[in-house]
Amino acid sequence: MAAPAALALLVLLALMTVPVRAAQAPLQRRIVRELLEHFHGRSHVQHLFQERSVEGVEEREDTSGTFVRLRLNLAQTNCPKRAPKRQNCRMVETKRRPACVACFKFDHGDVPKVLDKYYNCGPSHHLAVKEIKQRDEAECQAVEAAGRAADALYLPGMFAFARGLPN
Repeated sequence: MAAPAALALLVLLALMTVPVRAAQAPLQRRIVRELLEHFHGRSHVQHLFQERSVEGVEEREDTSGTFVRLRLNLAQTNCPKRAPKRQNCRMVETKRRPACVACFKFDHGDVPKVLDKYYNCGPSHHLAVKEIKQRDEAECQAVEAAGRAADALYLPGMFAFARGLPN
């Protein structure tokens, strides 16, 4: 009886870490692309990084839009950041492996527009620090709340045309 339970647990753990190139929602692929662009834009990053895995994906919809939170594990490649050919880059196993936390809020449009976003990348042990986890959680909660009616800014005249002129 213990063997099937252990097997089920192993299957569940294997499913929790999804390789990025596997079937992935379009919004998640968009987040991964934007996160990599941001990461490679940093001045101290000298090599290209590739996505190694995505963990803990959350996707929730409400009336104001779609909230997506994910943790992306990166791996350094053997290609310099300014390499003209990026297709033949291989992961270097012994190099840095940063982890990133990303939270995005999209509207419900045909081409979803980013309402708010937050991301933080660093060494995986760095993101495990309690204070950083608390800050990441607070920032992600603020991103999730973006676009809700209670948070909307009311400007004078915003609803001035709600009523028509008398006939």
